[in-house]
Amino acid sequence: QVQLVESGGGLVQAGGSLRLSCAASGLTFTIYAMGWFRQAPGKEREFVAAINWSGINTRYADSVKGRFTISRDNAKDMVYLQMNSVKPEDTAVYYCAATRDNLGAHYYYSNQYNYWGQGTQVTVSS
Repeated sequence: QVQLVESGGGLVQAGGSLRLSCAASGLTFTIYAMGWFRQAPGKEREFVAAINWSGINTRYADSVKGRFTISRDNAKDMVYLQMNSVKPEDTAVYYCAATRDNLGAHYYYSNQYNYWGQGTQVTVSS
């Protein structure tokens, strides 16, 4: 079956960096766009970043643009989220997700994504 397994979360100081990884298995990785979402306590899950099948096109939430970078390695079935200049408001559980929709008009809607990981906690201290 399809599995998405996130790793790399943890505690980091404001201004620091963290790199999240997501290992995919059980699907043809190269025909899935990948996304990262996050959910803070008491808040709804929100879009963070997405990348298309080939890795050429990316999309970001305004709140992370210029600080976070999404990338993928199709040879390894991996997707990454490099988080720089982190802020306390970046604290959340981060989820990796996969969609057959190749960065269409609704890439930022969680219901467009077919598969989800279990999440990894990121905590940014001030």
